[in-house]
Amino acid sequence: MKQDCFDLGFYKGKRVLVTGHTGFKGSWMSWILVNAGAVLTGYALEPPTDPNLFSICGVEEKMTSVIGDIRDLKHLRAVFEECRPEIVIHMAAQPIVRDSYKDPVYTYETNVMGTVNIMECIRLSDTVKSFVNVTTDKVYKNNEWSWGYRENEPLDGFDPYSNSKSCSELVTHSYRSSFFEDGQVAISTARAGNVIGGGDFANDRIIPDCVRAAKDKKDIVVRNPHSTRPYQHVLEPVMAYLMIAQRQYEDGRYADSYNVGPDDFDCVTTGDIVDLFCEKWGQNMKWLNQYDGGPHEANFLKLDCSKLKTTFQWRPRWNVSEALDKVVEWTRVYFEQGDIPAVMDRQIMEYLQEDEAGSAG
Repeated sequence: MKQDCFDLGFYKGKRVLVTGHTGFKGSWMSWILVNAGAVLTGYALEPPTDPNLFSICGVEEKMTSVIGDIRDLKHLRAVFEECRPEIVIHMAAQPIVRDSYKDPVYTYETNVMGTVNIMECIRLSDTVKSFVNVTTDKVYKNNEWSWGYRENEPLDGFDPYSNSKSCSELVTHSYRSSFFEDGQVAISTARAGNVIGGGDFANDRIIPDCVRAAKDKKDIVVRNPHSTRPYQHVLEPVMAYLMIAQRQYEDGRYADSYNVGPDDFDCVTTGDIVDLFCEKWGQNMKWLNQYDGGPHEANFLKLDCSKLKTTFQWRPRWNVSEALDKVVEWTRVYFEQGDIPAVMDRQIMEYLQEDEAGSAG
């Protein structure tokens, strides 16, 4: 089935602003865009971890990287006036559920007022034509259903992180209704599931925990092995965001809200994905179930992505096992101090070739 007219060549020469570019997903996004020939500006805090993918891959040398706080409207407006973006992809966020319990005020300030600020800059801009706000699968009111949530389900995340991203969705919808009914700016939100891939060093994420255990030759500690999540390789949502931004730039009728997640059989438990990692890593790796009585997190969460599939003839390229192969490949190169840009380029090329193979089928 042919994917609907998505071509990275579209981005050559386009002025693009990405917020959150120093994060894990933002670094992959930035790497793809600069190699596609985009005139890229990033706006974000310093990289959130040490080590971090942004520094490791060296993408900063190929773009304009602005270190700034999304809560700082004055600074953000100055950046907009300087780079005059045509396309804006908003990924800056406080993204960790457990951290949102520790500092809910900062989480809401960043995820809600940060969205207000980016929308205000777009409202005052005369250059932006396409905007994608990246949120999360956790925006939905979670009823622990065994079926996937659709885009028309109620938004009501439980914890401060999830709820703040629900609010970010509502802010986007309000601005779209109040200020962009003329259609001059196409505005979408994209709700992605759990993302894995090479270069994620975040705290409180299961694959980075696996990688750290492998490096230290220790057992992996798993706090909730029975929670079910929609795991997907980082290239899946990043390419989907770029596709949505392109298609709505060309035709504003595509502006909407979209779930971005794997097929149903890749919604697996945390224990299952750790088993897969141990199998692929080898070296007799194993894990321990150590529930720590932490704050509430959803046990079962799955997305219905039929809207994205129907609208754009989109499909996931790599299943969870293949995604973990890519994680292990990237991580071994990193541990061996190998060529990280080369392995990223190779994985992107393999992903795009998989796309072409699907189109020919």
